[in-house]
Amino acid sequence: MKRLVILGGGESGIGTAILAKQKGFEVFVSDAGEISKKYKEVLLHHEIAFEEKCHTEKNVLNASLVMKSPGIPDHVALVQKIKENSIPILSEIEFAAPYTPANIIGVTGSNGKTTTALLVHHILKNAGLSVGIAGNIGDSFAQQVAVQSFEHYVLELSSFQLDGIEKFNSHIAILTNITPDHLDRYEYDFDNYVASKFRITKNQDETDYLIYDADDKAINTWLKDHKTKAKLVPFSIEKELEYGAYLKDHTIIINIHKDILTMPLSTLSVKGKHNTKNAMAAIMAAKLLKIRKQTIKESLENFEGAEHRLENVAKIKGVTYINDSKATNVNATFYALECMDASAIWIVGGVDKGNDYSDLLPLVREKVKAIVCLGLDNEKIKNMFGNVVDIVVETAGAEEAVKVADKLAERGEVVLLSPACASFDLFESYEDRGRQFKTAVRNL
Repeated sequence: MKRLVILGGGESGIGTAILAKQKGFEVFVSDAGEISKKYKEVLLHHEIAFEEKCHTEKNVLNASLVMKSPGIPDHVALVQKIKENSIPILSEIEFAAPYTPANIIGVTGSNGKTTTALLVHHILKNAGLSVGIAGNIGDSFAQQVAVQSFEHYVLELSSFQLDGIEKFNSHIAILTNITPDHLDRYEYDFDNYVASKFRITKNQDETDYLIYDADDKAINTWLKDHKTKAKLVPFSIEKELEYGAYLKDHTIIINIHKDILTMPLSTLSVKGKHNTKNAMAAIMAAKLLKIRKQTIKESLENFEGAEHRLENVAKIKGVTYINDSKATNVNATFYALECMDASAIWIVGGVDKGNDYSDLLPLVREKVKAIVCLGLDNEKIKNMFGNVVDIVVETAGAEEAVKVADKLAERGEVVLLSPACASFDLFESYEDRGRQFKTAVRNL
């Protein structure tokens, strides 16, 4: 019997454990931290052996195969030992994919992948297709493969998940954009990060599709220097394209297989340039799957967007509060500030992943009245924007940040939580940060 050791007892680890047990593996889950009560109950119910608050080497190094949680970096000593012992290491996505015949739509990119994945899923569901959504979002892919039998999956794939694939393939791959992010995991080398994102097309062939942002410099450079077998399906808001999606007279025009679909921007439920691109990518994926035009249009008109992504929380005393906690890098915050059409109190900060804030300077100068720092180390933010914005205040939590913002904001202005940083200094996750922000707003 093959022994699968799973490092990390979170969503992907537990899902993999359930599927592996079902497929006849001897399964052992090992987590250096504490496994949450909810996941522990699942392991006990399925009679899966586990350990927490430690990794016992002898219980890990006797594996035939290791599934590593995407959050564990490759340079960790235990991972290096596993490699020295020539034990194969896979991601959850790689492990689960061979057990489903479903058609896979994979979505990656530095920003926009959640919204794009949710949009594709929403359109396919409205079209009556049997479709699941997983990856970085929703229930674990492996668990869904174990207990559901969807005919299609939309998978939101981070660079960390793509790093752990060898044979996995998406029939339709979507690459929303590539901007510097997670560089701490890629030896501070942007090229390494770009290569990681392009692993999404590594196993594609002539019958597969790669939908990509034709305005993105890093994507264009990679495509010029490397080959993919997939059919290239570009989208652009800067130039007209003979094939793919482009913008003309405030209208999205999709031209695939000589079948043209047009959609005025005013009818989209999600606003901003970045969401125009997300919509283009989702529409083209749906078109490639032969979804009816009417269904696509209706779906884009009634789509509600992702929680923690430019989410309108409330309007209090004429001040609008927006939760953009999912903006964990500079580019995501750039989009958020670009969308602001009122003076903003900007709540920013957290764990800096090697951020360069200089791209934000023109937008901050134009749109930000005051900055409220939300992180343990705010020196970089203060140094970058101290001369541009009159008021910079440091706070130690969501509640304090919201109270300070409330005092600074005047009627007609916006309070925007868009941190441009990871959340792990003061919060469990960006979701936790967003929920605490929303609670603090509602308690005003």
